[in-house]
Amino acid sequence: MRADAVRNLETVLTTGARMLAADPAASVAAIAAEAGVDRRTVYRHFASRDELLAAVYDARLAAIEEAVEHARLREAPVPVALHRYAESVIEVNRKWPVELTRMRAEPSIQDRRGRVIAEVEAFLARATAEGFFRADVPAGWVYQLLVQLLHLASRQPSGAPEAADLLVGTLLRGVGAN
Repeated sequence: MRADAVRNLETVLTTGARMLAADPAASVAAIAAEAGVDRRTVYRHFASRDELLAAVYDARLAAIEEAVEHARLREAPVPVALHRYAESVIEVNRKWPVELTRMRAEPSIQDRRGRVIAEVEAFLARATAEGFFRADVPAGWVYQLLVQLLHLASRQPSGAPEAADLLVGTLLRGVGAN
């Protein structure tokens, strides 16, 4: 694809994510208009609104997968990996604010999402084993707390880079082992 076509596609997808987060019934025409492209441009890439939705969800999930990879959850020191993960996922949530709930029934999305969750849960188990988190909290509690803190931090103004710092500090002190 030409560079301008790639930019247009990225703009359509990110605009679609933002608009669909605000209004799940947003039309292709409205998304195209907001993205500054013709509706036919959108339909050249996506045969239907459902295909556009699937592409938005796929892009969001791909960005989350990249965030997990970037964080190096298996090998980086726990505080470093946690901060990288938080920083990256906050950025993903801000760029791709649409939730994946509508696509969770899709087997390929379920599989990919399941792998991401398993990777994060394995990281949290490692962090607990290394003494960063209390072992006496209910199973899954730290993961659910992390998810909620990411959600909260993502809604902070994007000019607030300390969101990841605040999240990591809250998590490590809130359920930290010390």
